[in-house]
Amino acid sequence: MATVPEIKEAILNLSQKEYNQLIEWLYELEELEWDRQIEADSSAGRLDSLRADAERAKANGTLEDL
Repeated sequence: MATVPEIKEAILNLSQKEYNQLIEWLYELEELEWDRQIEADSSAGRLDSLRADAERAKANGTLEDL
């Protein structure tokens, strides 16, 4: 397995097209990790207070669309 310094060096040697592909893939990977973390937080109940706040705001007529 390559080390971080080896990976950094390899990235510096990529063509612009390959670099763009790598960046796109890294963004997709980050989005997947974000989704996994949100799901884990939701399953663990860590988002319950946010949901309760939103439900109260909806009931009070103060919920705003994003």
